[in-house]
Amino acid sequence: MPNTNTTNETLLHQHNLDDAKNLRTSFEKTRLHLLESRDQFNTKAIDGLEEWSITRGESSNASKRPPSAIAADVADQMSFLRKLKFQYLEQNAKDKYVKTIVNDEAPAITADDNNDLRLSNQRKKETLKAAKLRLAEKYDDIRRLAPLVEHDYNKARDLTNETVTLTQSILDARLAIKRLRQAHPHPRLTIPAAEDKLALQVTDMQMLEDELQHANDQVTKVKERVREGAKEVERLRIEKAEVEKEVSAIQVRDEAEDGRVIGLNDWYVYTAQLALHRTWLSIHSSRSVSENEIRLTYLFRTQVSATQKGGLRKVTIVLLFLPNTSQLADARIEGVDELDLRAVVMAYAQANDAPGMISSILTHVRRSLYRWM
Repeated sequence: MPNTNTTNETLLHQHNLDDAKNLRTSFEKTRLHLLESRDQFNTKAIDGLEEWSITRGESSNASKRPPSAIAADVADQMSFLRKLKFQYLEQNAKDKYVKTIVNDEAPAITADDNNDLRLSNQRKKETLKAAKLRLAEKYDDIRRLAPLVEHDYNKARDLTNETVTLTQSILDARLAIKRLRQAHPHPRLTIPAAEDKLALQVTDMQMLEDELQHANDQVTKVKERVREGAKEVERLRIEKAEVEKEVSAIQVRDEAEDGRVIGLNDWYVYTAQLALHRTWLSIHSSRSVSENEIRLTYLFRTQVSATQKGGLRKVTIVLLFLPNTSQLADARIEGVDELDLRAVVMAYAQANDAPGMISSILTHVRRSLYRWM
């Protein structure tokens, strides 16, 4: 269906383009070139006009004047011809009158002849008057229609230029569309497909927004716990300082009585620090099974829900080294069968980073067990 619609639109555009070309051709062939007509008028030779300009003492270029000046000249010539006609009629009448008086035989002129001549002159005058009225109406029509014709001519010329411009724009647009189609073959992204994709993206963004809100809530809770932990650490530091003061006092007091007190105190402090370190890292036990194997056991408290805690979970990490070297070879994880940490183990084993491996494994385990926090 898209190919059929594209073909129909192409045929319609081609038909409109052909109509525009035909309009342009017909306009160019139509004899509406007023500017060329003016040039033709200036170059056209008129019989008697050169002699008239010469007799009036004007140059040959003076005859090529605007129509208004020519109309004034025509009016002057008509006035001169009327006077000349009147003089001719007057002289002709005098000549006939003189010949009539001088001639021995008087012409047979009756009242009917005069009446017929009067009627004939009256008809000629009426015909001449009607012709003058038609000529005046024709002049008025020309004066009234000349601006309209000029306006229509300018409008047609502008439309022709616009048609040429639009035709070129259509050709450029077709070329651009053809290049785009070659650059982006099928299947192309349509408007319905784009709207569907936009709807899916809106849904995904809403889900991501919800996840972000949940993550922000978790971060807030973690910050609260960290703040409480920092307060607890500060309290324990103060208690440690007080205990150290007491121990120092006891050492000073009992130093003279028994020299073993200092060693026992150091052993107690080391044991307490080691126990505290194991508590922080959730270490339950650590032992060396052989020269190239170490077993580290951790205890984690599972989280059933956001407010309810579960039982203890034992996780064992077995580190395997190459014999007689400190090169980490492999590791096994026991107690978390639901996690696949083989890729993490292989990455850190290749880098020979045992502490990094343990930290990464513990992070994944805590994430799995404390997902409700």
